[in-house]
Amino acid sequence: MAGGIAQDDARENRLIDLFNLHQATDRTRHGVDATLKMGGVEYEFELKSVTTAKGGVSTVRDLGPSHIAKWRDKHWIIAFFQESRLLYCRYGSPDAMRPWITEKWTYIKADFQMAKHVPAHIDLETMYEILGKKEIYTKGDARKLHKNQMSAAEYIDAQDLDEGYSPNKMLEIFRDRARYIIERGSTLNNPHIPARYLDTWPKISGNHAANLRMHLKAWRDTKP
Repeated sequence: MAGGIAQDDARENRLIDLFNLHQATDRTRHGVDATLKMGGVEYEFELKSVTTAKGGVSTVRDLGPSHIAKWRDKHWIIAFFQESRLLYCRYGSPDAMRPWITEKWTYIKADFQMAKHVPAHIDLETMYEILGKKEIYTKGDARKLHKNQMSAAEYIDAQDLDEGYSPNKMLEIFRDRARYIIERGSTLNNPHIPARYLDTWPKISGNHAANLRMHLKAWRDTKP
């Protein structure tokens, strides 16, 4: 696994150099891969690589609403490798990725709407049936339910009584747990972008930085 991550990082760094992109020094793995500033506007890029032996481009482990929101305005560079040799790249604008993103969001939207609305309908009687009825619930009770979703300090901060949690406070924690479980079950596990989906994207196999800017300008010129 560590070797795969190192290889991905090496390929990403190579793309940043080839396309003359910028990467923030404090970037996290869940942040923006790279940016390009042109005409006073900064454009955000998602960088992916794939070997020719694979059938598509992998994305993320648990795709949910945060990824959908993150990707809507992103530009994409997909690099195709044969072992360590870069063959060519494809550039995708936000418009090019929109049908795929919309398809995935349509698939999971109802589940996440359920996660938003269903927990509010859980009442004290339902909680009592599952956790037992108490006048005061302890931190141990809350941890058995919520597990490692909260830190030790957060469990203490959540207490509304000196000895622990009132039934109403415990109900809030119970509803949060139900929401978390529904959302976790609603994410998509690494949905792939099919290779055929990329066939219409502009192909870049030389003069990478100049050609990318040419395609980016062409896309930008279609916008009002």
